[in-house]
Amino acid sequence: MTPALRATLRFTLTALLLVPAPPAPAEDFSFALFGDTPYNDTERARLPPMLEAMAKDGIAFAVHDGDIKNGYSVCSDDLYLDRLQAFQAARFPLVYVPGDNEWTDCHGLLAGLYKPEERLRRLRQIFFSDNQTLGRTRFSLQRQGILNGDYREYVENVRWRRGRLLFVGLNIPGSENNFGDGDRPSPEFLARGKANRAWLDDSFALAHRERDAVVFVIIQANPNFEGFNARRQSLAYGDFLRQLTDLTLDFPGQVILVHGDSHRQHIDQPMRDPRSRRIVRKFTRIETFGSPYMGWTKVTVKDADTAPRLTLEVRPYH
Repeated sequence: MTPALRATLRFTLTALLLVPAPPAPAEDFSFALFGDTPYNDTERARLPPMLEAMAKDGIAFAVHDGDIKNGYSVCSDDLYLDRLQAFQAARFPLVYVPGDNEWTDCHGLLAGLYKPEERLRRLRQIFFSDNQTLGRTRFSLQRQGILNGDYREYVENVRWRRGRLLFVGLNIPGSENNFGDGDRPSPEFLARGKANRAWLDDSFALAHRERDAVVFVIIQANPNFEGFNARRQSLAYGDFLRQLTDLTLDFPGQVILVHGDSHRQHIDQPMRDPRSRRIVRKFTRIETFGSPYMGWTKVTVKDADTAPRLTLEVRPYH
């Protein structure tokens, strides 16, 4: 992140948050953002020491934005349970948002010829069985889950609050978001898209009511802002980007999108106002590290309960 962008983000937050807020003691904290790892045995062996390094970095919690395996290894229950064990061993609360490699891509020969919807059901059973984060210390989450047979649909869609920051996790993975073949959307894509839109709308409505200052939206997929800004139609991500743009423009505070998928850690401001075509300065995108590179983005929040100020630091792990 360049000094100019850091200054812009901090200035934007300060400028936009001159609204009345209930008095509360200021709470400073940091958290980590990472994803697209572990992809192989080497990264799996390095994951526990990296999580320990995060703990020593003083974070309050971490968010993994999807892809806990590569796309050509078997999507077995044993692998899921192994990754669960690693996340549960972290010394801090850990929130996991699913990626494409662990469900949408599991139909491939090398991945085991699974049905993606069946693998998503198993992910829900294994990783999202209650309303708590993962990790050795935990906090409660709000889940969108709807009781349906022996699993809860959309239980992976979550949110939680820390001070005047609202965090929202959505199941929007890469590999075209499980759209389907050709230009005909799959029933799963349509149903999950409807649930995602409802959860995002409800979360921003909550942020308005609670006068939150910052909304973090966490997904796995890179939704391709470049194509969207060039007005190229995206069947897989167009609805999400239109909704996110409208909600951001209507929100008085800062919106930050976190995603992985394309394995290119960077921080930028890719959203444009569809009317003026100008950069939306109150929107920031954080893309996390991805295999073969490991690391995390550390976000430090000052005055979280009153007028939050954010500092972003990149932490490569060698």
